[in-house]
Amino acid sequence: MALPKLHRLNRPKEFAAVYRQGQRASAAALSVIVLPVSPEGVSVPSRFGISVSQKVHKRAVVRNRLKRQVRSAIQSLIPKVKSNLWIVIVLRPSAVRCDYWQFLRQLEHTFAELEVIDGHTRGCVL
Repeated sequence: MALPKLHRLNRPKEFAAVYRQGQRASAAALSVIVLPVSPEGVSVPSRFGISVSQKVHKRAVVRNRLKRQVRSAIQSLIPKVKSNLWIVIVLRPSAVRCDYWQFLRQLEHTFAELEVIDGHTRGCVL
């Protein structure tokens, strides 16, 4: 299932801006880069992009399967994610061995580390 258009990051200039100016956090199978954007004080939904290079796997079928799994994990996290963010998820070669639940766990962890998820702050101990 595809992400809604409202939540897609798809222009090369947008990806380049996130890569150049964003904050990074990493997990075993992926890296997350986040760039806060605030268009004139208006609250807009966060937008996501997924990058899977040929270094991850040479077969497009495998890369597309990984993107579908990550997209599905993102969709379950969208209600928790703060607005006004551009987020790029870069998959690593170890992602080939991951399933949906591992992607979900790693995304939650990196989102919390970058303070992307509502209610989570860095260094907060309960």
